[in-house]
Amino acid sequence: MSCGEPHETDCSEVLDHLYEFLDSEMPEVDRDKFKQHFKECSPCLEKYGLEEAVKKLVKRCCGHDDVPTDLRSKVMGRIELIRSGQAVPERDVAAAPATPQES
Repeated sequence: MSCGEPHETDCSEVLDHLYEFLDSEMPEVDRDKFKQHFKECSPCLEKYGLEEAVKKLVKRCCGHDDVPTDLRSKVMGRIELIRSGQAVPERDVAAAPATPQES
């Protein structure tokens, strides 16, 4: 998605890091660049608004459920693998041992 206009911060960079912005998981200097981009780019602002609304809806509907500790650990482990650029297994190898047909 792009508005077709040149920006200091490219639309693809903004969209690739949108959840980091939504979750306040980026340095303030980068947040400021994103805020400026949203002022200039209505398609990215629209995408931001949509993702923010979905996040609020999920929090309202599911925010009170306890997450099992092992699930949280697995999800966080995968996030760390992705962030570090490592390959992520297609199936959860820790969930069940491989059967002879899968070996």
